[in-house]
Amino acid sequence: MRIANIFVAAVLSLLPVVALASDVPIAGPKVKIATSLGDITLQLDPVHAPLTVANFLRYAKEGHFDGTVVYRVVPGFVIQAGSWDADVNPRAVHDPIPLEAGIANLRGTVAMARGDTPASATAEFFINLADNAALDPTDSSGTTGYAVFGNVVAGMDVVDKIAAVPLGDHGPMKGAAPVDPITILKVSLVADSAP
Repeated sequence: MRIANIFVAAVLSLLPVVALASDVPIAGPKVKIATSLGDITLQLDPVHAPLTVANFLRYAKEGHFDGTVVYRVVPGFVIQAGSWDADVNPRAVHDPIPLEAGIANLRGTVAMARGDTPASATAEFFINLADNAALDPTDSSGTTGYAVFGNVVAGMDVVDKIAAVPLGDHGPMKGAAPVDPITILKVSLVADSAP
């Protein structure tokens, strides 16, 4: 498994940062994130981020995201969700996945959050509210940046609505949690886009 991860990292390090425009079609599955403020539809990109897409779909199919909340909002930067419920309890996650950074973190793209270690992403994801070049890889080492694995194709108005809510301290990141919790009701595969 470690050799496979090293191979994937080596291949990814050779790839340039690719811009992912929202009007460029991607041949991958779509998922709907039904939230308490409306629906957001993502077009996933298994071509540029196959392991990340498979990871996200695994969590979605397991119902991991259902009943969690958007726990971090940074206006002009990102909204983030994944494993925390409204009572600030985290859900158990699977082992981390390799970093597949390579697509530019443009407004409307969805990417995996991670810790300081490159291969530390599990279930936490964020949607970029702006073009965030600081989140892109800084070299070809395969150890920098954040893995974009799709983009919003419907519901960016909902994302912007979430980004404008009042914020408070009731979350894992102080000062960034919506005062009135925004719940992810369900994440589901759009029927006509099954992988």
